[in-house]
Order: sequence, then C-alpha cells, then structure tokens
Amino acid sequence: METKLFSPFTIKGVTLKNRIVMAPMCMYSSHNEDGIIQNWHRTHYTSRAVGQVGLIILEATAVTPQGRISPQDLGIWSDDHIAGLKELTDLMKEHGAATGIQLAHAGRKAAVEGEILAPSAIAFNEKMKKPKEMTKEEIAETVDAFKQGAQRAKKAGFDVIEIHGAHGYLINEFLSPLSNKRTDEYGGSAENRYRFLREVIEAIKAVWDGPLFVRVSAHDYHEEGLTAEHYAKLAEWMKEQGIDLIDVSSGAVVPARIHSYPGYQVRFSETIKEGANIQTGAVGLITSGLQAEEILQNERADLIFIARELLRDPYWPRTAARELGVSIEPPKQYERGWI
Repeated sequence: METKLFSPFTIKGVTLKNRIVMAPMCMYSSHNEDGIIQNWHRTHYTSRAVGQVGLIILEATAVTPQGRISPQDLGIWSDDHIAGLKELTDLMKEHGAATGIQLAHAGRKAAVEGEILAPSAIAFNEKMKKPKEMTKEEIAETVDAFKQGAQRAKKAGFDVIEIHGAHGYLINEFLSPLSNKRTDEYGGSAENRYRFLREVIEAIKAVWDGPLFVRVSAHDYHEEGLTAEHYAKLAEWMKEQGIDLIDVSSGAVVPARIHSYPGYQVRFSETIKEGANIQTGAVGLITSGLQAEEILQNERADLIFIARELLRDPYWPRTAARELGVSIEPPKQYERGWI
C-alpha cells in the first residue's frame, strides 16, 4: 500500500525517509545548569532514531543563559555545547534519522535567577516574575545570539533548524498584541511586531543555508489576540524571507482555557498552508497512523509532528505502519522481533 506518511520528503537538499517528525519537547535534564548534553539525551533521542522517526527535532535549546525556560534546559550559547550536540547528531544519523534543533529564548516565561527579558514589562501571570522591557541594544544582542546559535548548530551537524516562535516565549511575545505593548518600531502594527522575528530570520540565514522552520502558536485563544488568519499573513512574510515550513501549534502566550481534542490544531495548519501557500507541519494529539495519513492525504499539512505519543512509544513509526498495513525496514538488530 502506498502511503504519504511513509513517503520520502525532501526540503532544500535534505531528504527525510518518512514524514514523521519528533516534535521538540523539553527534557529539563542538564542537571549542572550548564546546558550540556547528558546521557539521558543520548538515550532518549537515539531511541527514537532506532524507532525509525524521519526527523528528530531537539527540545527548545537556549541561545542565552537568561533565555532558558528552566535552569536545566539545554543550551547553545557557548562553544562548549558543540561537542555534546555533535555526538548526539552522529548517534541519530547512524540510525537513519535527519536531525533538527529548536533555537529558543523563553522571554518572560524564563524561570531562572536574575533579570528576565520581554518586549514589554508584563508578567505572564501573578505567579511569575515581572520581566524587564528590552532595550534596542538587548534586542540586537538577542538577535545576534540566535545567529551564533545557528552557527553552532551547523558545526554540530544538524540538518534542520527550527526557530521557536510559539508557546508564549520571546518571539511569540513580540508577535502578539497581548504581550507586546511597545510604542517603538518593535510594537504597534503587525509589521512592527514582526520586526524582531524578521531580524532573527535574517541573522540566521546569513550563516545557515539549510532547511529553516518556524514554530508558531497560530491562535491566542483570546478575543484581542491573534488567530490562524493573522498567522497566514505572517507566514507570507516568513516565506518571502526564505522560511521553508511552518510548524503549527497554538496557545500559551497568555493564560487561556483551551478545548483540546484529537487533531484540534490541524485546522490552523490548513489555514496557514492555504493562505500563505507554504509547507506546514501539523501537531497536537495526533496519535494514530490512520489519523496522520488522513491529514497528509487531504493536504492539511506536509509533515506530521508527534510529541507525547513518541514519549509513550519510541517505536511509533512501526505502530503506525502496522495500522496502515505497510512494511517499513527495521534496524537489522531488531529484524526477528519487528514483524
């Protein structure tokens, strides 16, 4: 049986053996607070490569120390991080997976010691620290930190870079009118709120010519916030800048009640894909091969990002293949038990 889920996908010279992507999920496992790869990361990510995932994207990896979500986050703010990341990409590629990394800055949602930064001095909620409104110098320094992170990602051997523009972290904070109340050239209009992401993309593309994704939160779940229709326009701008794919998630820029159900974010992927004529990835409570295949067959997305289901089942590609009645090649060492 011919399936789209298990068909190859080529993007800017990088071919994925299937359309299954391990979505970035924080592991909070750099216990020395130095952002260095630990044995947990070697085991966790390599297991999914053995399980035949097409593209594995590492968790949110901080481009500055104060941009960490937690003190245990992975980092890419120092050359000291390159060796561990290179070891990890080598391990994953040994088992046929393409490798990606999500470059991130937590903004006002950083739970670290000291000052935290955001476009505006508004706390996420009453329990979290009030951030400092970024100066233009701090904005420029952070843009450069993303650029340096991309250079290190290249040295570490990653095939794909994803910019984290979702879930209420720094880039998302600039994009949303709910968290960006600036009155200078980085706030006010949609074009001005996009300026920070525009500069980040420009900076990364100056040192990176491989596939470049952006993860977005395509719905703020607030009457004064952004929707997928707004993001379709932003995606047009991203496409003009050379972004290859939009990874479409939603929520978390402000506290909100979200009614989630299987595939609840796929409609946002459709809206952006059709509205901007750009490739998209669908994510969010996608748990079965049949569900993933339906999304691809109906051109609602181009890639399927799997998160929690890959925590439960590192060999989910095999599970999905059996459900779809197709055969995928196992690791040689597992041939006797793969049938």
